[in-house]
Amino acid sequence: MKRRTFMMSAAGAAAGMAILPRMSFAAEGVIDWYTSSDSNILDFWTNIVKPAFEAAHPGVTINLVDAGDGAGIIAISERAMAAKQTNTDPQADFFESADPLLPAGAIEAGIFVNIKEAGLSNYSKLNPAGIQSDYSLPYRGSQVLLAYDTTKLDPADAPKSWDDLVTWIKANPGQFVYNRPDKGGSGGNFVRRAIHQANGLDPSMFTVDNYTQEFGDETLGKAWELLKDIAPSLYDNGAYSSGNTQSIQLLSQGVVTMVPVWSDQVLQAIDQGVLPDTTGLVQLQDLALVGGFTRSVVLETGTNRDAALQLADFMLSEEIQSAILTELGGFPGVSWDHIDPELRERFADIVPQSIPTFPGGAWEAAINDGWYRNVAPNVDRNS
Repeated sequence: MKRRTFMMSAAGAAAGMAILPRMSFAAEGVIDWYTSSDSNILDFWTNIVKPAFEAAHPGVTINLVDAGDGAGIIAISERAMAAKQTNTDPQADFFESADPLLPAGAIEAGIFVNIKEAGLSNYSKLNPAGIQSDYSLPYRGSQVLLAYDTTKLDPADAPKSWDDLVTWIKANPGQFVYNRPDKGGSGGNFVRRAIHQANGLDPSMFTVDNYTQEFGDETLGKAWELLKDIAPSLYDNGAYSSGNTQSIQLLSQGVVTMVPVWSDQVLQAIDQGVLPDTTGLVQLQDLALVGGFTRSVVLETGTNRDAALQLADFMLSEEIQSAILTELGGFPGVSWDHIDPELRERFADIVPQSIPTFPGGAWEAAINDGWYRNVAPNVDRNS
């Protein structure tokens, strides 16, 4: 799935079948690997993972293929289900990003490996918060953080709770901005953190199938009050940025002091000099801002199943998990106590005590529509 797109329709899957990438005939010792993630992920695997894995496993290579999007991955999975019926090769071994529940019936059809029972030596290192299914491997994550200018805000004074953040925003009018929730996940997940705050800090209240108009009006309405309360203290007396990138630009230009950001985007921005090394990062410790994991699956029926499991285990090694932090700008899939102590100290302020999530589906539309109507009625949604 492309960057942070969480829903996939049946129509999308059908479209993906039509644009299925060209397949090569499966070869022994060549792991056929597919991704639906962004180009930076393919670059990471090309430049970091592939050479390291192949050096550690002589005679095994990885064939890296861009599946296009989530529909492409689903289409390959459907082909694997059909291939199993005829005992033929699915010409796929490893999906970098996939949901084993899609397509429907895939697990029951037996096309995916039960990762929990596969005997990976590093499986016990996984962050329990990332485990969603026995059939997938949460090898990397990303979470929304707060980035700030340490020349204006001493790290010792950086807010580490929602109440502290609100106090700081009101004490420093014009110095905080978040993007409109339908224009990027950093602002969208800041809004979701307000929803959690307004509802007892309990993410479990919200599930993909429990939205109703009445429940939505009750729970979201309380969050709109929180966000309206801070609106006059935001940048330009209540303005909102147009997306993740513009928030980072406003911070880099010194226009504001603090913004919500995706962890991978901001770490890469600092590494590439888009943001200065005086940029500080902090995570709320009462309840972190929303994040999530990218999960891989291994094809049970693939020609190179065993080699693909070796690759899955390799992805949880300290070498690769550290590189996810330093090279990719993501979060590790393993628990932080399995990360190099020097890196743990370096990233101490952004290590989350929790990794809350928020469902999509009807909730997403209700949040976006409700925010425009109640928090920012003067903002043109189409601008």
